[in-house]
Amino acid sequence: MIAQELIDKIELFAPKQLAEEGDPTGLQIGDPKQPVHRVMTALDVRPEVVQEAIDNQVDFIWAHHEVMFFPAKNLDLSQPQNRMYADLIQHHIVVYASHTNMDSAQGGMNDWLAEVLGIQDVVPLVPNVDKKTGLGRIGQLEQPISVQEYAVKIRDLFHVQAVRVIAKDVTKPIQKIAVLGGDGGRWWRVAQQAGADVYVTADVYYHVGHDILASNFIVIDPDHHMEAIANEKMVDKVKEWFGDTVDVVATKINTDPYKYI
Repeated sequence: MIAQELIDKIELFAPKQLAEEGDPTGLQIGDPKQPVHRVMTALDVRPEVVQEAIDNQVDFIWAHHEVMFFPAKNLDLSQPQNRMYADLIQHHIVVYASHTNMDSAQGGMNDWLAEVLGIQDVVPLVPNVDKKTGLGRIGQLEQPISVQEYAVKIRDLFHVQAVRVIAKDVTKPIQKIAVLGGDGGRWWRVAQQAGADVYVTADVYYHVGHDILASNFIVIDPDHHMEAIANEKMVDKVKEWFGDTVDVVATKINTDPYKYI
């Protein structure tokens, strides 16, 4: 197949019009007419991921986060980001990103997160006009659980050493859960007003944490890298669309920049 065939399938699944304003989702690098034999899925496109793609003769990287979120100001190849662009072009690797449009899509990032977190009967937390798409999800756990127990479960689900918990009482039972993958701190009041007992999101800022605590709300922050669950889910989508006609693998590189000591 050619790259455009895969791009067409991706854009049917996660239409670009669902992207948040200013989000440069879509084709990042490469020729949409290029033949594609092997696809790699990745949360982040970083130099080590690109080297992995080169080593595995990948033609197309389908990523969640944009590789070109900020425009390049020069082509100085001593800069790691620019060197990465050059490596992608030199090895004819097409890069396509589905970011906030995949966050909002039905059956996309936030539905995957809700499924992993055991949240049932979900609806969008920040719905679009159609009420079917939108950022985040909110629903119910099958059984109540304490904040402490749920935080431990989340830590283990996402294979992180620790999660940050903002709560006055970690023994409190909870059941209605909201989730928004990635940097979702600005939506905590929406989650609270929607009746969530707990909001699961990442990158919550220090002073926002104070506001959350003062409002007697609860947030569990398992790290932005929780979205890496999409890697295998995106593999499944490519297999669903093209069967065995194209090889597809998920990156094995952990791109989480944080270590906990």
